[in-house]
Formats: sequence, C-alpha cells, structure tokens
Amino acid sequence: MTTALDLVRDTPLTIGGRTFQSRLMVGTGKYPDTDTMTRAIEASGAEIVTVAVRRVDLDRSKDASILHHLDAKRYFLLANTAGCYTAQDAVRYARLAREAGFNDFVKLEVIGDQETLLPDVAGLLEAATILVKEGFKVLAYTNEDLVTALRLEAAGCAAVMPLASPIGSGLGLLNPFSVRTIKRRLSVPVIVDAGVGIASDACLTLEQGVDGILMNTAIAAARDPVAMAHAMRLAVEAGRAAFLAGRMPRREVALPSSPTEGMLD
Repeated sequence: MTTALDLVRDTPLTIGGRTFQSRLMVGTGKYPDTDTMTRAIEASGAEIVTVAVRRVDLDRSKDASILHHLDAKRYFLLANTAGCYTAQDAVRYARLAREAGFNDFVKLEVIGDQETLLPDVAGLLEAATILVKEGFKVLAYTNEDLVTALRLEAAGCAAVMPLASPIGSGLGLLNPFSVRTIKRRLSVPVIVDAGVGIASDACLTLEQGVDGILMNTAIAAARDPVAMAHAMRLAVEAGRAAFLAGRMPRREVALPSSPTEGMLD
C-alpha cells in the first residue's frame, strides 16, 4: 500500500549504521501496567524502545521485569541512563546494560538539576567521550544549545537529542529556531527528546526537519495511552511528510487562492 511517505520519497532513518523505518521512539516508564505498555508500544509503530537501566529489573526471565514483555526480535531495545546525575554513574549503567545483554547503543542522560531535569552539559560531554572510546554508539540527551550539540557530535556521538521542553512537562516544542539550527548544522541524526504532550506537538516537531522524536510521558500519562500512541504515530508521519513536501512561503498580505488573470469584469 502506498503511503504519504512513499509519495514524498522519504528515506529510512539511519543511526550508527542501523536503519529504521519509524521515526517515533518510545519509552517504557510510567504506564499503569505492562499490558497497557505493550499495547501502546505496538500502536505507536515504534521500532526503538528505550529502557531505563537504573529503574528496571534486568532479569528477562522474571514476569515482573519490563524486559520480559518486550520481544527483542521485534523491538530495538535502547538502554537509557535516566536518573544518573554524574558522568561516572552514567558510564557505569551504560556498561551494566551492555553486560546484561543490551546492544552497543545507549541513550545517554546526565541530569544536572533535580527540579527541572535539565542536562549537565559538562558531565554529558565527559561521559559521551568515555563511552564512544569504549565502542558505544551514543545518543546524547541535551539542551537546545547549538554549541553543546556541536561538541557532542565532535565527541563522536551517533545522534544528538535536544529537548523540546523539560522532561515530562508536556509543554511542547518551545524553541523551534534552536532545534532547526541544530539540525542544519549537524551531520549526525537529530532526535528531539522530551516535553511533547499531544499529537500536534509531535507534528510540529517533525515539521522542523529533525530526524525523529522520542517520547514517553505524553503516551503513558494520557487517559488512553494506546489511543494516544496511535495518534502520535500518525502525527509523526504527517509532520515528516509536511516537511518533505515543503511549506508555502509566509506572507504578511493576502493572496487570492484562485487565478485572477483572464477573468471578465
């Protein structure tokens, strides 16, 4: 079946040598139960699913473990250092994830402030440099600062993940200009992470030309997470298609939508 993305000749998303069809990535936290989580992830169409290594039981054999309910053959499980406040902690949990059977990809978070959950830039760069040298493909969660994004790319990160707004805030994309600038200046994929609240936020974010988006709370905390996951899937596809199609120019004057030449008086 031909889709809108086929019509605009999109290309797959490639990160660290791995190719993915979906540009929506989802997390596994904050769901009311594992059944809702698994149905929502399926409805999202996501291929990449993040797992907070610090907060889950890594024993896949236990029914209580989130990992027990995620088919590693179906989903690309991305270890996440969420909850780490130092570079040393983040490096430790990334290594632990790899030893526990995860792949070499890691979503790197080093939080600098407990209230806002904004990243610690110095700690992030330190951890990224160490992990890249150890063979990890690092997807770095950061603020929407261009200089930091450039430094993370220079450190060897496989992708840079600027926030839309603070984690769990649902405020949507607060700084489209900065996100567009980061995307324009970087060569590695730019994946917007954190802060979206509704499908229109996701659509607007993809319209900036970024390569993808990661979300968790927007789906998990919705009244109906499965329905919201489906809505987010459609929004991401629509936003990407709109970006590729190219928007009309903005004007400060009206312009007739019907041709006027040749009309009779």
